[in-house]
Amino acid sequence: MATEHESVELVGDEIVANVARAALFAALMGAGAFVSFPNPISPIPVTMQMLVVFLAGIFLGPIWGGTSIVLYLAAGALGAPVFAGGSAGFGALVGPTAGFLWSFPIAAAVTGAIVHGGATLGDYRVSTVRLVGAMVAATAVVYALGTVGFAFVQDVSLVTSFGAVAAAFIPAEAFKIAAAIGIVRSDAIAAH
Repeated sequence: MATEHESVELVGDEIVANVARAALFAALMGAGAFVSFPNPISPIPVTMQMLVVFLAGIFLGPIWGGTSIVLYLAAGALGAPVFAGGSAGFGALVGPTAGFLWSFPIAAAVTGAIVHGGATLGDYRVSTVRLVGAMVAATAVVYALGTVGFAFVQDVSLVTSFGAVAAAFIPAEAFKIAAAIGIVRSDAIAAH
């Protein structure tokens, strides 16, 4: 008795590859939260998370870059100790730094959309001006939502909040933007 089996592709190779890349960047985002040191003029620590947000948008594009950060947030909300200082749980998503956490997927998508010129994944090896513009726009999104979230939770003015949680990070963000450009340029050189 001969039996014929027909193969059915349930999920395409491209989707599997994109999910794997998104999971990798979600893990990198968690690792970036562990690289944390106190900021002497802010209650929020400096982490390497923004660097990962930038790179997720640049390398994965707006859709998968944002998705990778959503995966990171879901892992943290479900109890994985991936938030700054090794914290976890849904409480972090409603606490003083919640605005920052919620802004990260949006910032990755903004970075990706500017670098790739839209929703589809294109070549990330664009001009330095475009890279910087994308990361500055993403930083503005993070600072805006983070400032508003912190002001709301801590019941302080927007000016006080901006001074405490955004202005104090400008030098660190400039370093992360420079690091992202270095990573992108070194990848572009290696690709040729």
